[in-house]
Amino acid sequence: MLEPKLYRKDFPMLRSGKSMQGKPLVFLDNASTTFKPDCVIQAVAKYLSDETSNAHRGDYDLCANMDREVELTRERVRHFINAPKSSEVVFTSGTTGSLNLVAFGYGAKYLHEGDEILLSEAEHASNVLPWYKVSEMTGAKVRFIPLDEEGRLTKENLSKAMSDKVKIVSLAEVTNVLGYCLNLKEFAAIVHSHGALLSVDGAQSVPHKKTDVSYTDVDFLSFSGHKLLGPTGIGVLYGKYELLSMMEPFMTGGGNNAKFDMCGDASYLAPPMRFEAGTQNLEGILGLRAAIEYLEGIGMSNIEEYEKDLKAYAVKKLQETGMAHIYNPHSEAAIVTFNIKDVFAQDGATFLNSKGIAVRSGQHCAKILMDFLGTVATIRASFYFYTIKEEIDVLADAVSHGKEFLDAYF
Repeated sequence: MLEPKLYRKDFPMLRSGKSMQGKPLVFLDNASTTFKPDCVIQAVAKYLSDETSNAHRGDYDLCANMDREVELTRERVRHFINAPKSSEVVFTSGTTGSLNLVAFGYGAKYLHEGDEILLSEAEHASNVLPWYKVSEMTGAKVRFIPLDEEGRLTKENLSKAMSDKVKIVSLAEVTNVLGYCLNLKEFAAIVHSHGALLSVDGAQSVPHKKTDVSYTDVDFLSFSGHKLLGPTGIGVLYGKYELLSMMEPFMTGGGNNAKFDMCGDASYLAPPMRFEAGTQNLEGILGLRAAIEYLEGIGMSNIEEYEKDLKAYAVKKLQETGMAHIYNPHSEAAIVTFNIKDVFAQDGATFLNSKGIAVRSGQHCAKILMDFLGTVATIRASFYFYTIKEEIDVLADAVSHGKEFLDAYF
């Protein structure tokens, strides 16, 4: 079993250890973003202090070096997700940027009136709102696959929702509120049997479990660097090369065109450069590579195994308080979504903050799901491999004192 205390020393945020309340920091909002280890900070600082130049813009040594560094990172990402080709790895601003690229680069070009786009009720706004816009542009209809009574998306419900009208299915591998995990290989087979494509939001899955796009056969996969120890502002879109080759660039400008003239004729480079117009987030790209190398050193299977144990422990400890209503006790991911009984979610999170505990509260950018859950907002505690059981104990102890907060609340 992974030992998190061996790794906590690598994180300045954990070494400092104090919240803004002056209490020991218990950071349980890792589904939102993650702390950065020294190696990531050093990779970013090295670019800023010793390697600053543009990429693909010059013939001098610094620029040539940056060209190599970018492509080395692309290859590292390819290996990390087991993509067949490094040319199938596109650097973006994050999961939102990647999902929008799929929606507008592919969906807006190839969908037509009468076509259908399938989503689930548990999707993040970044995997819903772009498809609403594409629907407005093309006349294609957005439909939602029903969840089961626990909030899980089943292959049976996917199969019932599929038809020859469905052209794209876009789903989170791990949902950001309830944390249920899809069997992507099974889902891809169902989607492909109807001639449709499967686009996957991997924001909550890629940082926590082994990813193999060749095995699962997904058509697109989107994820962010900052949720897997990397910098903000950097992400990845994986797409099968033949699909990327068919897509329109979401943004155009320097670096992604082959030629253009005064008549308005323009041609664009082959993927991935077609989708990387303008100066890229170069320090972010280098930080992303450092983060991936760090995670590979731990082992994604080790992280997944540890987090399953931590999730079970957290559910048990919160249930023992008698004060927590848990919405997802049986989901796979290291996410526990709950409310302190009779306390509004944001007030509950404020109370926890007073104890030095950082959690997310609200609708978590998944507003459709709140109707399913029958509540207006929830508290989300989310863990990573550096979370320790002692921090779960602090959370449970605070929740158990919810009645004390209620006295002040009223």
